Amino acid sequence: MAIDLSALLDRGVIFLEQSCGSRKQAIVRLSGALAEKLGLDDRAIFDAVMEREQLGSTGVGEGVAIPHARLSKIDTPVGGFMKLSEGVEFDAVDERPCDLVFMLLAPMTAGADHLRALAQVSRAFRKPEVRAALRGAADAKAIHAILCQASKASTASAA
Repeated sequence: MAIDLSALLDRGVIFLEQSCGSRKQAIVRLSGALAEKLGLDDRAIFDAVMEREQLGSTGVGEGVAIPHARLSKIDTPVGGFMKLSEGVEFDAVDERPCDLVFMLLAPMTAGADHLRALAQVSRAFRKPEVRAALRGAADAKAIHAILCQASKASTASAA
């Protein structure tokens, strides 16, 4: 069963044209916003994501980073998206700074769902036309629509 990106974002957050000086600052900002939305401790989210970052970069290339973690305090996967005004260093595989950041949080018990959600996010951001549309999007509603469409397209092609 595929995970729908729009469902991840309906429970999550979307930021545009954020200015962050570093990967850590981007993760702090997304952690704080998701914590507020979900009623969780922002430090717990930040620590879990940074612990995962220590295992290897979540900068997947082409200006995209997908920081992620599993948490015990949530019962369903949730996402946060941030478009940065200037890319930040995420130790990406192609050594390019990342300006499109999608943070994925999943329940501690959601092994397969976590991997499916990660795969869905990765498939959407792999498409050059999706990245270009996100970079050109004017508001959160447009971003949501772009990611929803990308999710539907990759779900259809995977079926």
